[in-house]
Amino acid sequence: MISLTVTAVVFGVVFLAELPDKTALAGLVLGTRYRASYVFAGVAAAFALHVALAVAAGSVLTLLPQQIVQALTGVLFLGGAAVLLLKKGEEEEEVRKPENQSFWKVSGAGFMLILVAEFGDLTQIMTANLAARYDDPLSVGLGAVLALWAVAGLGIVGGKALMKKVPLRLITQIAALVMLALGLWSLWEAVTG
Repeated sequence: MISLTVTAVVFGVVFLAELPDKTALAGLVLGTRYRASYVFAGVAAAFALHVALAVAAGSVLTLLPQQIVQALTGVLFLGGAAVLLLKKGEEEEEVRKPENQSFWKVSGAGFMLILVAEFGDLTQIMTANLAARYDDPLSVGLGAVLALWAVAGLGIVGGKALMKKVPLRLITQIAALVMLALGLWSLWEAVTG
């Protein structure tokens, strides 16, 4: 059974954390060079794989005593908030152009770019934390993958326009505040539980 509440919370947290990330810029670059649907297919497949790995790792954490999991996720959320608040603007990475524009070449380029760029990324670690916190792998996985796909879609189709309307720094600060709140809440539950 999927919890809409958990899915919505995970979607919001992951969406806000991923929006200012380098992959939105990479999606934007790929989307301006190649057919958007081909790029999205590859990017979406890579994000689905990352979410599956993160949820599996988070599910393993649920085997630990609850207070330890809450303390660990609290510390990791606080660390994630600090990373977001302290990170400087990332430079756009160079994207190698596939020799032709076939579906497999373009989607493969998108898949490999995201697979490499996102491995061990903040949102992957955050997804593992959320999976451990809520002990609801389906809801967490669904919320995370939908958030990542939404950011990828925005980056591919209209990232440049969005960034002109909403300052990247504001998005980063909101994501950091949400993570800070989740971290403090998790630590509070660990201490009082």
